[in-house]
Amino acid sequence: MKILEMLAPLWDTMKGILPLTIIMVVFQVFILKKPIDNMGRFGIGIVFAIIGLHLFLKGTTMSLIPLGDSVGRNIHLLDKKFLIVLVGFIIGYFGTLVEPALKALALEVEEVSAGAINQTVLIHGVAAGFGLGMGIGLFKIINNISYIKIIVPLLAIVLVLIFLTPKMYVAIAMDSASATTGPVNIPINMALAIGIASVIEGVDPLLSGFGVIGLTSVGAMVSVLILGILTTL
Repeated sequence: MKILEMLAPLWDTMKGILPLTIIMVVFQVFILKKPIDNMGRFGIGIVFAIIGLHLFLKGTTMSLIPLGDSVGRNIHLLDKKFLIVLVGFIIGYFGTLVEPALKALALEVEEVSAGAINQTVLIHGVAAGFGLGMGIGLFKIINNISYIKIIVPLLAIVLVLIFLTPKMYVAIAMDSASATTGPVNIPINMALAIGIASVIEGVDPLLSGFGVIGLTSVGAMVSVLILGILTTL
């Protein structure tokens, strides 16, 4: 029974990966009529993916989420609000640098653009935008500002920048916003936002703690669009 209890969480992870794998294998073999290259390597890769995702999710639950919540609940002890915003920016910035999805996107962009868009520059540009969005989100929480008063001006800025930025950067900005919301950033930054919203008097954690990830995505879009404008100067 103890073994079954230990394997139950791993089985939950498998239920998320195996259906997608089976669908793609069926499509590849029976519809496209193409064989799976190196089945042994493929099988080992699936096992690694299941174990790796399981360990990552377990580790995140045990460390990153509680740490983010703890930092959020205690960060309000800083006397100056700009320090809280600065901490949010730094956490958002460095959290974005390790996002695997963003690294994959930046590598593809550099390859397709024949090196015209350097992956390192793109990654740091997106990270700066994400950090800015995180800082704005914390500023919104500690000042109990309505979400609509923050998001509407940001979206207006995005719309203006779209007309000023080379078209290829517009598409990259859209995908960059999605690539930042990965398995590292979301647990840390959401826990941080909810943690600080739960300890500030007069702030509703449900209304203020959520929505910050959306602001970080908009911030990433703004930074990439500005990066596009800078390349034309």
